[in-house]
Amino acid sequence: MNPLNFTTACPVPLTQYPHVLMAHGGGGRLMHQLISRMFLAAFSNPLLDTQHDAAVLELPGRRLAFTTDSYVVRPLFFPGGDIGSMAVHGTVNDLAMAGARPLYLSSAFILEEGLPMDTLWRVVCSMRDAARACGVAIVTGDTKVVDRGKGDGVFINTAGVGAVEHAQVIGPRQVQAGDVILVNGDVGRHGMAIMAVREGLAFESQITSDSAPVHASVLALLAAGIEIHCLRDLTRGGLTSALHEIASVASLALQVEEKLIPVREDVHAACEILGLDPYQSACEGRFAAFVAPRHARRALEILQTQAPGAALIGQVGSESIPQVYLKSAIGARRILDLASGEQLPRIC
Repeated sequence: MNPLNFTTACPVPLTQYPHVLMAHGGGGRLMHQLISRMFLAAFSNPLLDTQHDAAVLELPGRRLAFTTDSYVVRPLFFPGGDIGSMAVHGTVNDLAMAGARPLYLSSAFILEEGLPMDTLWRVVCSMRDAARACGVAIVTGDTKVVDRGKGDGVFINTAGVGAVEHAQVIGPRQVQAGDVILVNGDVGRHGMAIMAVREGLAFESQITSDSAPVHASVLALLAAGIEIHCLRDLTRGGLTSALHEIASVASLALQVEEKLIPVREDVHAACEILGLDPYQSACEGRFAAFVAPRHARRALEILQTQAPGAALIGQVGSESIPQVYLKSAIGARRILDLASGEQLPRIC
């Protein structure tokens, strides 16, 4: 039998989506469909099928985490960060979600002809400073230039390697009924910082991105012996998308409480003006932690020491259905559904 199994049938429903849409990269239903039906179907293997932010590689004598990411944010510079620092933070955070200590990064630049050298230097310096602050080294890279008008300034691709220095197995399949769900701070701020700049919105206080490294918080939890079952950063699609990803892989229902989820007032206001949902707005320095219930109080204390806005927002139920529920401020329970389209294009 020929070991190569070629097929001409695309697994994505072409009658509905014959071409890639912006929504296929937005963290909602279409992105999940694209990933599961095309990429996971084509590249399936035990490491990829864990559907985690980073792959944990079992090597002789040690465990390493490996991840990759790309950054296409528009504009390049925004309140609280820029594409350079965000590329470092995002990659470091993906490694942290596997419980790894970040060590090394790669950096590949796709530059558009006509990009001012001063602009590129600002991005490079920001990336350098962020890497130093995170304690990682950029050890390899690549540079490509594309035609004017076909690159939107600069895109950055990164890869990261980190050391897993503990025996815990952290991933969506480890989530159990009864686990508590914590977040390390207010949600939705990065997406609204980007949109406020794009739409020219002015508030009494400027909304700044939450772009920041989170590995110190994760390493503090591990050092304290907290039993962590899963970690997931709240990037594209925000809190809602992350919860749905975990529920889908774990095949368990999750419930979070609206009054417990920290959202800043100015973020709420921006979302109301733009008709957006703060739970679906991306973060770049926030993650959800699924922790054994006996360690809930201690885990929250540790996270609040690292970030005062950390909160316990919900729990994993015993229902064997991959669904996410939101308990409203008045006590009603509804499904917290994924967005079907694109809320916030080009925010990371």
